[in-house]
Amino acid sequence: MRKNLQILEKIFDSFAKILGFFSIVFLALLVLCVFYNVVARYLFPSANSVAMQEISWWLFSAMFLFSSTYTLQQNSHVRVDVLYEKFRPKTKAIINILGTIFFILPFVALVAYFSLDFALEAYESKESSPNPGGLTNLWIIKSFISLSYVFLFIYSFGFLIKNINSLIHNHHGEFLDENSSAKAV
Repeated sequence: MRKNLQILEKIFDSFAKILGFFSIVFLALLVLCVFYNVVARYLFPSANSVAMQEISWWLFSAMFLFSSTYTLQQNSHVRVDVLYEKFRPKTKAIINILGTIFFILPFVALVAYFSLDFALEAYESKESSPNPGGLTNLWIIKSFISLSYVFLFIYSFGFLIKNINSLIHNHHGEFLDENSSAKAV
């Protein structure tokens, strides 16, 4: 049983790290896009385009949405650490398990479900940018909301398994202490 949980944990962690890699790719593309926009604005005003500015917004959105799964995997999400940082690793694991079951999973499932209609409406209405020269097919970026929350929902089970491993198999808080935001301060 212990080996199976550890294998599952590694699979889920690999999944989150792949999404983290995509976030880095989106960030690199965002930097290039913004660089191009700045250079075009000042050196080649006729080459400056609304579409390129909107692409930078899309890339930022995609980076932010896809990085949420990696952030959870790294245990770097925002939380109120006033009490949490003082708890023992087993208490932290219990809080994380209960928080995942009662808060993360239901919230993420609701956002993924309801944002699907948001993207579907944009697809059916052929929504495009209201700006002249802007991007078409806004359903693509709107579907990233649903997709990223589906990914976060999937990884939430990995986060749950990671905390169960920490609780049951006495990892002595390796996961909970190494990545704690309290250590970073």
